[in-house]
Amino acid sequence: MAAGSGPWAEPGAFEVAPGVHRIPLPLPGDGLHAVNVYSVETADGLVLIDSGWGLREARDLLESALNSLDHDFGSVSRFLVTHMHRDHYTMAVELRRMFGTRIALGIGEQPNLDVVLAGEAERQVSDLRAWGATALQSKLRAMLGQRDPGRPSYELPDEWLSGTQDIVLGDRTLTAVPTPGHTRGHVVFVDAAAGLLFAGDHVLPHITPSIGFEPARARLPLGDYLDSLRLMRTHPDMRLLPAHGPVAPSVHARVDELLEHHEQRLARTAEAVRDGAGTAFEAARRLGWTRRERAFDTLDLFNQVLAVGETAAHLDVLVVRGALKSSTADGVVEYAAPGQSNSEG
Repeated sequence: MAAGSGPWAEPGAFEVAPGVHRIPLPLPGDGLHAVNVYSVETADGLVLIDSGWGLREARDLLESALNSLDHDFGSVSRFLVTHMHRDHYTMAVELRRMFGTRIALGIGEQPNLDVVLAGEAERQVSDLRAWGATALQSKLRAMLGQRDPGRPSYELPDEWLSGTQDIVLGDRTLTAVPTPGHTRGHVVFVDAAAGLLFAGDHVLPHITPSIGFEPARARLPLGDYLDSLRLMRTHPDMRLLPAHGPVAPSVHARVDELLEHHEQRLARTAEAVRDGAGTAFEAARRLGWTRRERAFDTLDLFNQVLAVGETAAHLDVLVVRGALKSSTADGVVEYAAPGQSNSEG
């Protein structure tokens, strides 16, 4: 959900560690306001972690920030991208067309890119039927069908990152660690020597990332996400370098907060079903959204779709845990508490 703007979103290049700068780039019309791109100085050249959204305004600000560091686009040897969402990936595609810069992406994103490149991104619309949100289907279809100059294009990366692997960059080594959940192919980059975690959207300091909003949705995205959070707890604590929001001192502290948040959210979602919500859409309408506990109907279309998808993700984890049961009727998944009829409420 949307984050407030603030000093962290102001343009520039801000040193966060020796040889590492945070470069916020704008997301016009997006409630997140900005995405952090990180420039990393290495003996093999400049590496950018994430790239920004392929829009002219963002490209100009990225160029200005690099110039302030005595670099330009030609200095960038490669992009290491945490996931395929447009605010992280599409600028890399645009700059590769111009400069030949190599792009690396987690192999778990291949199903998502396959769907997008096949022109089947509207598959997300069909999920809304299963979630009981047919009222949103035509609206989302119209939104996805819009064509405008800011609509990003996608291409395959030059390199797929498979499993946990070290990326040797001259005198600096980053470790790519798969962290599925926000998307099925999300990865983070660990700089163990410097004690830094380039976290993408996996661990954010002030908000919780959306879960499973992607063209080829995983079977249990929230379960994957919770497992990925616990995985971060097995690493030594590090400074958190997030994609949205300011740098924070402790990954572990924020991971603990996120795990607790989702346990509370699971409990509230189960309560919504016990109180009569039978589908993800009905449950989402009973829950509060954002830190301000906004009513579902006050959200814009995009955030309503995210809210329903996240609610479905929580419901499916509750089914796996045995706290709820599910059945499918006419393509719609219905939920109930054990001993409760799916038709109650």
